[in-house]
Amino acid sequence: MSSAEVRIKELRADFGKTASDYGRHRAGFPDEFFERLKALGILSAGMRALDLGTGTGTIARGLATRGCEVTGLDRSAPLMEQAAELDRGAGAVVKYVNAAAEETGLAAAEFDLVTAGQCWHWFDRPRAAAEARRVLKPGGRLAIAHFDWIPLPGNMAEATEKLIEKHNPKWKFGGGLGIYPVWPRDMAVAGFVNIETLSFDLDAIYTHEAWRGRIRASAGVGASLVPQRVAAFDDELRAMLAERYPEDPMRVMHRVFAAIGVAP
Repeated sequence: MSSAEVRIKELRADFGKTASDYGRHRAGFPDEFFERLKALGILSAGMRALDLGTGTGTIARGLATRGCEVTGLDRSAPLMEQAAELDRGAGAVVKYVNAAAEETGLAAAEFDLVTAGQCWHWFDRPRAAAEARRVLKPGGRLAIAHFDWIPLPGNMAEATEKLIEKHNPKWKFGGGLGIYPVWPRDMAVAGFVNIETLSFDLDAIYTHEAWRGRIRASAGVGASLVPQRVAAFDDELRAMLAERYPEDPMRVMHRVFAAIGVAP
């Protein structure tokens, strides 16, 4: 297994192979997500924050532009290179570290906030939760977050998922609800207290081109298929969008979910 490869059951994925599409087309967490954290007192300027599985830095950048001192951590150097480029465009300053969420190599009790966006399922969750607690100051918070498209009968997201499954039967992430009831349990087992969750829905706007890039950057396509099969998938997705979902740009239903716990 390569240092940046992740695995769930039969699916092996390396998002470094999709770094360009990932940086250009995967919509980051919306402003509303950060505003909710601020309203709850979880996020404030001056905090020291660590973003696990930072990828192209969507959460890290959002925290940095709101006044936090941020470290972004990931095992994929190509993704973090994309993150640094996006940071420059946004005027954000983030320190990047190449390490695993389960073994960060960072000092104990160093951070006020640890975040993990769109990545918790790839980790050895008990070890990652224990490591998050170790690097948090007493009273610091862990926030595990997702920003997922929501497949509904007949909608474009459902049709896209069926197409991914056709081209990659090892991809088993279809039919998601955008709610993750196991994450609070992970926190509780690791000793976090005062655990709460939040979720809300909004539409993300995608052009056909951007949606194709977004899906190429997913675990079931560009991160796990060989280039010829990625191209074949992309051609079929382009044709499907043109025929069945001609609105361009499109409104794509998404759900934001977060589980938040306090380190004692």
